[in-house]
Amino acid sequence: MSFLIRVQLPDSPGTLGAVATALGAIGADILSVDVVERAGGVAIDDLVIELPGGRLPDVLITAAESIPGVEVDAVRPYAGVLDTHRELELVEDVAADPADGLAILAEGVPKIVRAGWALIVAASGDGATRLAASTAAPDLRTIDLPWMPLARATVLDGEESWVPATWRELGTELAATPLGKPERVMLVGRPGGPMFRAAEVARLAHLAGIVAVVLPD
Repeated sequence: MSFLIRVQLPDSPGTLGAVATALGAIGADILSVDVVERAGGVAIDDLVIELPGGRLPDVLITAAESIPGVEVDAVRPYAGVLDTHRELELVEDVAADPADGLAILAEGVPKIVRAGWALIVAASGDGATRLAASTAAPDLRTIDLPWMPLARATVLDGEESWVPATWRELGTELAATPLGKPERVMLVGRPGGPMFRAAEVARLAHLAGIVAVVLPD
């Protein structure tokens, strides 16, 4: 079974190699690695790891944190490997079919930022109306989003009163970005975390800005 594990580690030569060695010692196989963020001498990395059947994911945490200075942010099941070229492919797909661009974007974004779901909503008199949603997104037609219109991409507090109870129960981390205009927003959720990093929010904003150019108003 494959898992996505997010680790914080000292941004120094050899640390990631030491983590890989520790994971290999328990029979885990690293399928892919993506650097999420680097700042202040600390690196945040996402690793997709295949674990032999019969072993609990807790062993991944124990192995990784056996290396000094390493902390595990989150571990969750994950299908596939990390693909850093998906942004380009998604932009090309939207450009090829702009009339269906919102649906294509909503379906593609969770794969890029390793999230559980994405919703695209527009401000309306009754709150926010759903324009498009990924396959695993909550089945909501309207939702009260008091922070709309949204001026810039941001991390949202998943414990605020507007957040549906089921999202809070799942510990859903949330991020949002305007999509061409403040009244149209892409909301992305990660049930169970990990939290969205500044670099990931910037990545969402950049992608939304590019895609918005080819979307119909």
